[in-house]
Amino acid sequence: MIRYINKHKNHITAISAILLVLAIITHITGYHGLRHGILLAATIFAGIPIFIKAFQALRMKAFSIELLVTIAVIGAIFIGEYVESAVVTYLFLFGDYLEARTLERTRSSLKDLVDMAPQEATVVRDGDQMTLLVENVVEGDHVIIRSGGKIPVDGKIITGQASLNEAAVTGESVPATKKLDDNVFSGTIVDNGYIEVIAEKIGDDTTFAKIIELVEEAQESKSKTEKFLDKFANIYTPAVVVLSVLVYVFTRDLHTAITFLVVACPGALVIGAPVSNVAGIGNGAKNGVLVKGGEVMDKFAKVDTLVFDKTGTLTKGKPELTDIHTFDKQDENELLRLVAQAETISEHHLGQTIVKEAKARKLNSGEKPEDGEVIKGKGLRANIEGKMLTIGNRKLMHADNIDLPSEFAAYAIERETSGNTAIFAAVDGKVRGIFSIADQIRDDAPAALAEMRKNGIKKIIMLTGDNKHTAELVANQLDLDEFYTELLPEDKVAYVKKLKEKGHVVAMAGDGINDAPAIATADIGLAMGEGGTDISMETADVVLMADKLKQFSHAYSLSKATIRNMKQNTFFAVGIVFVLLAGVLGGTVHLASGMFIHEASVLLVILNAMRLIRFNHKNTKEDTTMQVAHA
Repeated sequence: MIRYINKHKNHITAISAILLVLAIITHITGYHGLRHGILLAATIFAGIPIFIKAFQALRMKAFSIELLVTIAVIGAIFIGEYVESAVVTYLFLFGDYLEARTLERTRSSLKDLVDMAPQEATVVRDGDQMTLLVENVVEGDHVIIRSGGKIPVDGKIITGQASLNEAAVTGESVPATKKLDDNVFSGTIVDNGYIEVIAEKIGDDTTFAKIIELVEEAQESKSKTEKFLDKFANIYTPAVVVLSVLVYVFTRDLHTAITFLVVACPGALVIGAPVSNVAGIGNGAKNGVLVKGGEVMDKFAKVDTLVFDKTGTLTKGKPELTDIHTFDKQDENELLRLVAQAETISEHHLGQTIVKEAKARKLNSGEKPEDGEVIKGKGLRANIEGKMLTIGNRKLMHADNIDLPSEFAAYAIERETSGNTAIFAAVDGKVRGIFSIADQIRDDAPAALAEMRKNGIKKIIMLTGDNKHTAELVANQLDLDEFYTELLPEDKVAYVKKLKEKGHVVAMAGDGINDAPAIATADIGLAMGEGGTDISMETADVVLMADKLKQFSHAYSLSKATIRNMKQNTFFAVGIVFVLLAGVLGGTVHLASGMFIHEASVLLVILNAMRLIRFNHKNTKEDTTMQVAHA
């Protein structure tokens, strides 16, 4: 029965409205006796869903808004105020309906994501093409996607080329060109072209599914403000009952006491913060920014210090091999082949650049490394074809007691001064070559950092494992406050801790792999998602799905706007309650009008929160021009 009533609550609201119209007609035509009966029927009809929720709350030993309204309605009937009892119950139900509709809109970003999830996939099995439901696709399936189709799995392109709309994952509206060996993600759309993909992640394991899960969890999580208001409401609601009794004791006016009870309902106060939180997180998801909950949003808004890794964060993370300088008549291609073979055990951007160059030159990679060991922040060691390779920076060479002749060191410094990262390659304890790798600063970095400074960031710092010369070039171009070089992951953690001890609220941004410890240590950990790597999603509080610093700027501005919106709603809700209570005690606010204003205040805080759905922080041309000129 209860389930049936809740299911048809909108119909009950509509019938109550019809009964109120009939009551008005009977009043105009002079059928006053019939009018009272219709008003009483409207009160009971509209009051049933309210009474049920009040009873359920009482069983849970909770004082709900419905309980206050129920007490007020019973009191109004007792003193014969049928008009007010009918209007109050109808307005409460109608307000509930409008709240549900507007709250649904605040979750529209998540709904849009869910609606974009692909339902079917075209796969090739045993030489035959077949169309399957997405849940029936298995890892290793050969999936075909044509122009206009949605990609149903995460995987790698094995045939074809296409222009993809990745907005569902990255928030970026500009199409991305994908070709052989590029990764693609479920939920993205082939604008034009034809590709064949090997399924690597399916179902709930896909990036798209994880995004939806994270956003759902985040929207359900509560900020500190929400948690405080929940506790406050638990105290406030019974206090209102006591105060209304005191009003009756002092005034001897039951009507005034009942009106006091209704208008003091904390509806706008309770709903204001959660709807801001939901709308803010939904906006982030729509723009490719995953913010993991209300508490993260609250803390992010207080950040005053940004700490960045360099490679893959401030720079594009797509370095290029600019030079291979060999010594002792070492063959360049042979050294590249050996080093690339060793680097297959590393996930670092620089190592993968060497592997990419070897593939481009079509060098045979040979067997997998034996006894391979990655030394974080330094490089790696590996046994290749009976040769011991040591590949990395100066620290690793010194740690392994590998001699660096002065001419080798001078050449490395020369390359570093010109903006390259120098990687030493030693074979059997002797340096045989130096690999020079250069990475470009992200195009949007100057404008994004300038905008974040404008919005309240006081200090921007770079921590990198790279050499001093290369880091200094980046720091100068981006006008950073400080930079520290040749750091190990544990050094970055120590520095973040030091900043926190000094009272700074720190956000650490990195690639989500080598920087995971520092990201976890910071007040706010932010990962450049690279399409949503597992580790970045798990470690970071905020994930930028498109690896764009302008998304970082948007996320920071959004956090401030969301918390500001919460405060606006809270102050407005409290102010309205005080005004209404003063009106009740002054005799200017009555039961029906008080309920109308109460419901209107609830809708106003929701509408205010809905502004966050359309929040779109854009850098002005003036800001961008000034920062680029300054850099």
